[in-house]
Amino acid sequence: CTPQSGSPNRVAILTAGGLAPCLSSAIGFLIEEYTMYDPSIEIICFVGGYKGLLKGEYLTVGAEERRMASVLTHHGGSSIGNSRVKLTNAKDCVKRGLVQEGEDPQKVAADMLVKLGIDVLHTIGGDDTNTAAADLAAYLRKNDYALTVVGLPKTIDNDVYPIRLSLGAKTAAEQGALFFRNVVNEHSSSPRMLIVHEVMGRHCGWLTAATAASYRKKLKTENMIPGLGLNSDQLDVHGIYIPEMTVDLEAEGKRLRAIMDKHDCVNLFISEGAGVDDIIKRMEAAGQEVPRDAFGHPKLDLVNPGKYFAEQIGKEIGAEKTMVQKSGYFARASAPNEEDLALIKDCVLKAVECAILKQGGVVGHDEDTENNELRACEFERIAGGKPFNIEEGWFKAMLAEINQPFTAQAKSH
Repeated sequence: CTPQSGSPNRVAILTAGGLAPCLSSAIGFLIEEYTMYDPSIEIICFVGGYKGLLKGEYLTVGAEERRMASVLTHHGGSSIGNSRVKLTNAKDCVKRGLVQEGEDPQKVAADMLVKLGIDVLHTIGGDDTNTAAADLAAYLRKNDYALTVVGLPKTIDNDVYPIRLSLGAKTAAEQGALFFRNVVNEHSSSPRMLIVHEVMGRHCGWLTAATAASYRKKLKTENMIPGLGLNSDQLDVHGIYIPEMTVDLEAEGKRLRAIMDKHDCVNLFISEGAGVDDIIKRMEAAGQEVPRDAFGHPKLDLVNPGKYFAEQIGKEIGAEKTMVQKSGYFARASAPNEEDLALIKDCVLKAVECAILKQGGVVGHDEDTENNELRACEFERIAGGKPFNIEEGWFKAMLAEINQPFTAQAKSH
């Protein structure tokens, strides 16, 4: 059969950036939806994100893959692979062998799309991934080649303007809570134990806050036996620190020391971006080089905010043992929960509709519309670094429940 009127002939899919509990599912739903709409539309998947696009490495979706596509909706990770490649960073692309010296990665990628006859490109990623795709489409338009780019917003940080909720974020919070529910039992392994749970979130504290809320909600449903030492006070969250709030270490040290003296342990949830600016200033003042990725972001695993907080607060509260545990990789590699699956499916349906109508953008619930309309948000409005609104009622109520003062907004936010 031939494609329906207005249908694209060939669709390409790629995933890029860090993982999130939505990538494989979105791929599966996209394949299903295009197959139901018009099975004659060819579908390819670039292997390893923009790396695959530059190298011309892709998988062709055949009849068997179309029939089995729903299997992907039950898996985490990305079945076709991710990579962190910035098309405007030619030096890095050359260093990694993705292009030759003197080549423009953006032109190489654009030429590959033309060579393969791609009409629609679906990018599943964060703001860097989707804006890079928009730049490609703009580049091709100048050269009289029509490419429709429709992105899907993937980031567990939930920090993309103007998207209300990014795909996989709710699952990541739930999985981070599950992770800590096991780790927290380590409080019984040593007297005066400080456990720091470091949660992903470079500029945005939403995931840290949502993970703490998910964890505490589940904890409240569990039975305890205080007479045998099983006490919810020892398992609770005692402090939550995110980039959007200032932290008075001296005041918090006094508050947390009282908790340590009473319960013999302290449990903290810290965003990986909390305090980063101060840590970087200290590193640079000491003449140390700040390690950065291809996008210029500090490599947070090497900057290590969790260790910094553990050392500073550990001294203040007289901790005998300190443990820093990071849930990020555990949480982001999960398969999506039911709530996220429904959101992913809705966004994919809209993405395919927009692709057929040749409406580019990043599909999500637009916070700048009256009713958070599900639509293709214009690429020029897409940006990362959206801060968490610390005035949210549920967040302020949670801080009140754990007796943590609601501090002023951090200056950078």
